[in-house]
Amino acid sequence: MKLNHLLAIVFSLAMFSCSTSRSPLTYFENIKTQQDGEIPAPSSYQIKIVPDDELLITVTSLIPEATAEYNLPLSNPAKNGSLLEVTQPKQQTYLVDKTGDIDFPRLGTIHVAGMTTAELQNLLAKKISVDVEDPVVKVSLINFRINVLGEVRNPGTIGVNRERFSILDALGAAGDLTEYAERNNVLLIREVDGKKEFHHLNLNDAALLSSPYYYLQQNDAIYVEPNKIRKDNSKYNQNNAFKLSMASAIISASSVIASLVIALTVK
Repeated sequence: MKLNHLLAIVFSLAMFSCSTSRSPLTYFENIKTQQDGEIPAPSSYQIKIVPDDELLITVTSLIPEATAEYNLPLSNPAKNGSLLEVTQPKQQTYLVDKTGDIDFPRLGTIHVAGMTTAELQNLLAKKISVDVEDPVVKVSLINFRINVLGEVRNPGTIGVNRERFSILDALGAAGDLTEYAERNNVLLIREVDGKKEFHHLNLNDAALLSSPYYYLQQNDAIYVEPNKIRKDNSKYNQNNAFKLSMASAIISASSVIASLVIALTVK
C-alpha cells in the first residue's frame, strides 16, 4: 500500500509539473469568455518605402503612346541553360538606392524613401500630368518578405503580395504555431533607419490586436520560442545521444583492445 501511495504522489507531481510548464494553446485568453466586444485598431499600418526596396511602377493613359517614355522597357531575362527557351517579357523595376532615391525616366532623380506607395503614385501623377492628360500611375512594392522561424509548422520566408499584412497572417502562412510554442513570448525583429529593433509580443493578450506591431513591415523577422517541454525534450534527446555515442566509442575501444590482447596471447 505504501508503494502504491508513493507512486500515486510521484505521478501527480509529474502531471502537475507538465501542466504548469505548458503555455495555453489558445490565442487571446483574456477575451475568450466575452461574447462580443470592440478592439481599437492599430494607430497605423502604412508601409513606408526604404532603401533597397524594389518598386514596380507603371504609367498609363488613354493614349498609350503619350506615357510610353515614362515606363522602363520590358526585359526578357534568361537563365543559364535556357537561352533558347521562349520566356514572357517582364517589366523592369526600380531599386531604391542607399540614399532613398530612384532614377525615373524623363523626371530624373526622385527621393522616395519615407513615402507610402500611394504618396509616390500621387507625386508621379502630378509631375507627369504637366505633359500627359489624366495619367494613371500604379506603384507596387514587390520585395515585401517576412521571415518566420522557430516553433511553427512551416518555418521560412513568406512572400507578401499586399501591404496590409499582420502577424496573424504571417503565422497562418507558416502553418500556425506548434503545440510546443511559447505563445506569450513571440519575438519580432524589425529594421528602423538602419538599426535593428526587437519587440516581445504576447499572443495570449488581445491587446496585440491594437499594437503598432500587429501589422508587419518589409523584412520583419518573427521568432517563436519553444516552451519548457520542448527545451527539456531537446536536452533529454541530446543527453541520450551523447550517452549512446560514448557507449559506442567504449564498445569499439574495448573491441580493439580485446583483439590486440588475443593477438598477443596467440603469439
